[in-house]
Amino acid sequence: MKKILSFSVLATILTLGSFLPLATAHPLIAVIHDGIHFSESVCPYDGGLFISNFGSDEMSPRIGENKGYILYRKDGNNKTIVPANGSLHKPTGMAVKDGFLFVCDETRLLVYNLKNLSDKPQTVHFPKEDKVLNALALDGNRLYISVTDTGHIYTLDISNPNNMASVKPEKWLDISGPNGMAISSGVLYIATIPTDYSTVQPNNVIYCVRDLNTPTAEKFLDTPGLYDGAALSDDGTTLYLSDWKTASVTAVDVVTKKVRIIYAEEGTGPADIAQADGVLYVPDLPNHRIIEIDVKK
Repeated sequence: MKKILSFSVLATILTLGSFLPLATAHPLIAVIHDGIHFSESVCPYDGGLFISNFGSDEMSPRIGENKGYILYRKDGNNKTIVPANGSLHKPTGMAVKDGFLFVCDETRLLVYNLKNLSDKPQTVHFPKEDKVLNALALDGNRLYISVTDTGHIYTLDISNPNNMASVKPEKWLDISGPNGMAISSGVLYIATIPTDYSTVQPNNVIYCVRDLNTPTAEKFLDTPGLYDGAALSDDGTTLYLSDWKTASVTAVDVVTKKVRIIYAEEGTGPADIAQADGVLYVPDLPNHRIIEIDVKK
């Protein structure tokens, strides 16, 4: 979620401190607040979790505020990987490849060397029209990048992450409001959201692309929503989706398309989710917390 939602939507789903009783089909592992300030995305790595934070006083940081930072949480402890030193404005989607952390930050993609964080990050530039780089999906040496405002999805060759400054993103697909993405077994799933982050349209649904070399988006689920994150189970048989419209996270069988609620709570703003080793990580953006849910079958 990249812009602050309209007042009417906020009034419906973001009533801070007034949560209704939890509805969940799986047990909670933890609800974490420590060190988190407007977290939009998480990325599991090496038994821990990268957490991107806006760090702003508002959910929609002002231009030039640059209070963003990234934590790495493992074994109950936080380590600041990228400090709030003015280098990040609005960090969102993340991915890791060969010891390099890729981070969406509005108009650019930053690449951090995890072995030497004192190095200045590499920057991958995008066309000027692309203002809201949003989420990442990794498939081998290919990185998919969604740009919500223009509707573009790009691919990027990351076979040599140590030398990314000269690598150019290639436009791969156009689709309205692409947000979170997840990939498994050669299928890319795309969660979409209205570009004004408020007015739900019939095309704000879940899509999939089954031929990555000749991409065509087909509807996977046709229920419109304010979809943000997408993640897959370890075996690729279950797709998890976060939706601001219903303040919920759902699980979808990728074969039968049967949908069930994993988590729902009024006031929650579920952003760019992730799953690893049977644990679903849900950043609750407006409430400065990460919700961890046991989704082991």
